[in-house]
Amino acid sequence: MNAQQIMESDNFKRCEAFHGHVCGGLAIGYVAATAGLAWLREKRALDEELVAIVETDACCVDAVQVLTGCTFGKGNLIYRDYGKMGFTFFNRRTGQGVRLAMKPDTFRVNERQIDLFRKTREGSITDVEKAELKALGMQRTVEVLGTRAEDLFSMTPVTAGMPDKARIEPSTPCSRCGEPTMASKLEMVEGAMVCRGCLV
Repeated sequence: MNAQQIMESDNFKRCEAFHGHVCGGLAIGYVAATAGLAWLREKRALDEELVAIVETDACCVDAVQVLTGCTFGKGNLIYRDYGKMGFTFFNRRTGQGVRLAMKPDTFRVNERQIDLFRKTREGSITDVEKAELKALGMQRTVEVLGTRAEDLFSMTPVTAGMPDKARIEPSTPCSRCGEPTMASKLEMVEGAMVCRGCLV
């Protein structure tokens, strides 16, 4: 499929609806998740049979959630704050996995887009600039969706490092705030069990 056909597909429209808009980041996640599922020869997870490890908290992760069925709530979407466009997908049934990492210089940063994002954050963007930003986002989306996954990412088989399944365990009150907390997430501080929120 070409970029336009992908954008008109049900799968991409579901990603757009979940994320709220079309952008290059969403397209990157779409390509990564689609390639990861193809590598694993799997479809969207109904439960915890697949695992996705993402190394960014950017737009692309929304497409990964929609297409793979891996979510924070099920414990099979793992976030590692590395600041990379890196995605690892595991199949729990087979133990096989693949890591996709964006190749250097695949897409250069558009300085005008960065400037318009800055204006958006500052609240100084004009309506004309908003339209320009949307057009630049659409242009980047088409570029990404028109690129083969193997040209966009390095793809490496992975067979180690699959996270354990999500745990359900009883809660224990934090000795400082009193809020119920998973016992395994409490830290011993001066003889008392303290939640991570009270440690900061």
